[in-house]
Amino acid sequence: MNSRWVFQNLKQRNVPNWLSYVLNNHVDISYLLSICGREARLHLGSSIHASLIKSPEHHTHLHISNSLLFMYSKCDRLDDAAKLFDEMPVRDAVSWNSMISGFLACGELDTGFGYFRKVFQLGVCCFDQATLTTILSKCSDPDVVSVTRMIHAIVFLCGYESGISVGNALITSYFHCGCLNSGRQVFNEMGEKNVISWTAVISGLAKNQLCEESLNLFVDMRMGSVEPNYLTYLSSLLACSGLQAHKEGSQIHGIVWKLGFQSDLCIESALMDMYSKCGYIEEALQIFNSAKILDEVSMTVILVAFAQNGYEDQAVHIFVKMVKSGVKIDPNMVSAVLGVFGIDTSLALGQQIHSLIIKRNFDANIFVSNGLINMYSKCGDLEESIKVFDQMPQRNSITWNSMIAAFARHGNGYEALKFYEEMRLEGAEPTDITFLSLLHVCSHIGLVEKGMEFLVSMESLYGLSPRMEHYACVVDMLGRAGRLMEAKSFIEKLPVKPGVLVWQALLGACSFHGEPEIGKYAVDQLSLAAPCSPVSYTLLANIYSTCGRWKERAKTIRKMKEMGAAKETGLSWIEINKTVHSFVVYDQMHPQSDDLYKILLELFKHMKDEGYVPDKRFILHYLHEKEGAEH
Repeated sequence: MNSRWVFQNLKQRNVPNWLSYVLNNHVDISYLLSICGREARLHLGSSIHASLIKSPEHHTHLHISNSLLFMYSKCDRLDDAAKLFDEMPVRDAVSWNSMISGFLACGELDTGFGYFRKVFQLGVCCFDQATLTTILSKCSDPDVVSVTRMIHAIVFLCGYESGISVGNALITSYFHCGCLNSGRQVFNEMGEKNVISWTAVISGLAKNQLCEESLNLFVDMRMGSVEPNYLTYLSSLLACSGLQAHKEGSQIHGIVWKLGFQSDLCIESALMDMYSKCGYIEEALQIFNSAKILDEVSMTVILVAFAQNGYEDQAVHIFVKMVKSGVKIDPNMVSAVLGVFGIDTSLALGQQIHSLIIKRNFDANIFVSNGLINMYSKCGDLEESIKVFDQMPQRNSITWNSMIAAFARHGNGYEALKFYEEMRLEGAEPTDITFLSLLHVCSHIGLVEKGMEFLVSMESLYGLSPRMEHYACVVDMLGRAGRLMEAKSFIEKLPVKPGVLVWQALLGACSFHGEPEIGKYAVDQLSLAAPCSPVSYTLLANIYSTCGRWKERAKTIRKMKEMGAAKETGLSWIEINKTVHSFVVYDQMHPQSDDLYKILLELFKHMKDEGYVPDKRFILHYLHEKEGAEH
């Protein structure tokens, strides 16, 4: 029902002067002003107000004044609302609620909370549960958790603790502010709970990464008398995504299908996200293809799904198809597709996307610019990464991390360290990714002591716990410096069980320096951690080759063959005329392979003439060669 319907209804009732008719009916005045507020019809609402001023007996009516306050607040005319409020001879809880909610909705928190302080000073009779729930709805940030706690105290002071709506608002506010225990406590102490109560906790737990507890609570709810609603299922799918719980997610998919929720845009996006996070990309794509309507969220989800599951080419293909078909592209989609770019992705395509970003004015979006920095650095154009960084009006930790990683990727270690110091001066907080790049840098430029300082400062200065990747970087750093015994000792003193990455780093260092004894120790440990990995056998065979221990090398190759472990093929690439050409060792698949080998042979001759001597430490001949053929 809207204002047009009201006017038509008045005409059908043969009311010649509808405004005069309405002005003589308090109910109709309030109703029409409420419609004006909901439809943002400020001109009509203010015209009614002007007519009311001429009729003081109507203007001073409390219900009409409250309706005017509502209308002005909804139309964002808070100054007019405040002026009217100050002139009201009588006010009730509705009056105060309109002022509080109006200013809070417009982001003027100080003024909104100021009105609440005034009403609280006047006595509890001047506000009700709606006032408290209005304020709690705006307490969704850790910075205002003190307000939430104050309102919680007032709830008990005023005897509203049994109110479901206030309890639900408290739960939601506490979870938004990160006070999970307080949110749980309110839920547990509620005498009566409805679907909103359950959903608030299930959603709050899932959004705070407590996915297992969230899913368990959803199971408890299903066993009780309160039926989940659409938002409950949406929250439970979020928990399944976080847990990568494919079985439970599929069961929820079946339930929402039976209930008829499966075609809802948000449910479809949540299902796609769940299946992709669990590695079931075909199921995610099936939902995407069967969707009758697609929005920006669902298209972003499928792009991220392809990117996270190794389908980079498909992600780029879908994005190009979206652009060509005229689909509305938003910054989230662009950021998602930039994330799929790697060393074997076309730089020319990345440049075209950059052009699209400039045309759509997305370059001011910090996430898009961060994606551009990574895209250019991974595609080999460090200079463009620097240009994007310099032109950014705002930067966050991810921005700095991207640049530090870009310099590390391109071998500019000292520049990466310089950027870290600038990052600290600008006040950006380092993350564990920052230190991963810094340790990588220190490893490659030989700054062992500096790298160890970074490892210590992670926890002591920033409270960041090192991950296995950090430990692997330290081992690699010590190993490259030739400090193999120190690397072995470092591993043995780790506070956690060493993983595959750590043993691979130690073995790689032993291969580089030709250290068979520690290398054999690393192989044994790596074989326990990853029995089918060919890396350990390949590197150990190289170590034995370096030392001239051919029998041990032959045994290693034989064992590798018996276990069926195949060496992962190395890949090289180059982009020419917007086409990426990829190559492996002894590649015969390229249509111009004969010409390529002729050129390589000529280059090799020139290299030998210049004094180049091949490093035979890293030559591992094909496994089909007869064992011992190198004697």
